[in-house]
Amino acid sequence: MTTPVFATLGCRLNAYESEAMKELAEAAGLQGAVIVNTCAVTAEAVRKAKQEIRRLSRENPGAAVIVTGCAAQTEPETFAAMAEVTRVIGNHEKMQAETWQGMTGPDFIGQTERVQVDDIMSVRETAGHLIDGFGRHRAYVQVQNGCDHRCTFCIIPYGRGNSRSVPAGVVIEQIKRLVDKGFNEVVLTGVDLTSWGADLPACPRLGDLVMRILRLVPDLPRLRISSIDSIEADDNLMLAIATEPRLMPHLHLSLQAGDDMILKRMKRRHLRDDAIRFCEDARQLRPDLVFGADIIAGFPTETEQMFENSLKLVDDCGLTFLHVFPFSARKGTPAARMPLVKGPDIKARAARLRAKGALALTSHLQSQIGQTHYILMEGPRMGRTGQFTEVEFVADQPEGQIIQARIDGHGPTRLIARTGSA
Repeated sequence: MTTPVFATLGCRLNAYESEAMKELAEAAGLQGAVIVNTCAVTAEAVRKAKQEIRRLSRENPGAAVIVTGCAAQTEPETFAAMAEVTRVIGNHEKMQAETWQGMTGPDFIGQTERVQVDDIMSVRETAGHLIDGFGRHRAYVQVQNGCDHRCTFCIIPYGRGNSRSVPAGVVIEQIKRLVDKGFNEVVLTGVDLTSWGADLPACPRLGDLVMRILRLVPDLPRLRISSIDSIEADDNLMLAIATEPRLMPHLHLSLQAGDDMILKRMKRRHLRDDAIRFCEDARQLRPDLVFGADIIAGFPTETEQMFENSLKLVDDCGLTFLHVFPFSARKGTPAARMPLVKGPDIKARAARLRAKGALALTSHLQSQIGQTHYILMEGPRMGRTGQFTEVEFVADQPEGQIIQARIDGHGPTRLIARTGSA
C-alpha cells in the first residue's frame, strides 16, 4: 500500500493543517488514500477544488478520496455529490485523531457516515494538533483560528467558525522547541490574527503575545507576523514594531479597498484614511517597514472613481507587495446579492491593480541595490530579507542559515546578490 497523497489549496493555514493531517493519518496507519484540503474563499476556489479532485482520482485509480477544508465545511453536499469522493469531513473533524483512526479499515466507507461535518460555530477549543516544524527553514505556528467579523464578501467564518486563540504559554513552548530544532524564523499565523487573545482570560492582545515571545525566547533570531487587520493593531504591537529588531519589518495588511463607500458596503472596520494613517505611523516607528496588502477589484457597486481610489491607495499607503483578487460572488454572502460589476470590467481593473503592484515592487527592488541585508536561505540559491523580499544568489549558500549579503541588482520580482557570509 502507498502513503496518502495530500493536495492543499488556499491559504498558509490550510498548508499548516495539511501537515498536521499527515501526522494524524500516519499515526492512524491510513494508506492508499487521496486527501484534498479545499479553500472556499471564492467561487473559483471551489471550482478548482472539484477540478483537483477529478484529476487526482484519475491519477490514483481505486484510491479513497477524502475531501476536507473550508469548501467541504461550507458546502459538503457539493462534494458528497461527486462520484469520485469517498468521504467529506469538516474543518474541526479533520484535526481530530479519532476521525483518522476511523478510516483505516479495509472498507471504511461503511464504518461511519459518508459526510462528517458538524456545526463549526459550536467549536470552542483552539488548534487541537500542534506540529513542530512546518516549513523546511521557516516555521509557521498557528496561534488563532476562526473569525468573529462578518465582511459581506467573505464565507470564511462559516468555514472556520468563531475566533479562538491558542494560549500564550502553549505558543511559547512550541516556539522554544522549534528554536531547539534549529529554526531561525517563526511566523505567527491565523485566520484573523489581530483578534488573538479576545477569548482568553484578561483578554491579551497580539502585541502582548509578540512581546512575550521575544522576551521569553531570546534565542529566536527572527519573528514574523502574517496578515493583520491594521485597525486592530494594539499599542504593544506598535511598540514591538518600534523597538524589537527581531520582529521582521514586513506587514501584510487586510485592506481590501481604498474607497470609503466600498469599505462600508464590505462591512470593513476601517476607512481609507485609517489605512493611510496606520502605514504612516508604522513607517515612522520603523523606517524600513515594507507593506503588502489584499485588494479586491470590482466589488459590487464599484464605480470607476471608486476603483481609482483603490488604485491610488497603493501610493498613498506605500504598498510594495499586492495580492489582487478579482471579485467573485460567494453564494450565501450579502455581497452576492448586491448589483454586480460586469465581468470584463472586473478583469480589466484587476489587471490595472496588478500592473500598479508590479511598478511598486520594481521601485522597491531598485531602492535596495547597494544595501546590505540579512537573508534567510530557503534554498541553495534563494532566500528572503527581513522585508520578505526574495533574493537570488549566483552561488550556493547554506540552506536554513541567515546570510549577510550586499544587493547587486534585481530581476522582475527578486533581488540579486553575488556573495554572502554567515
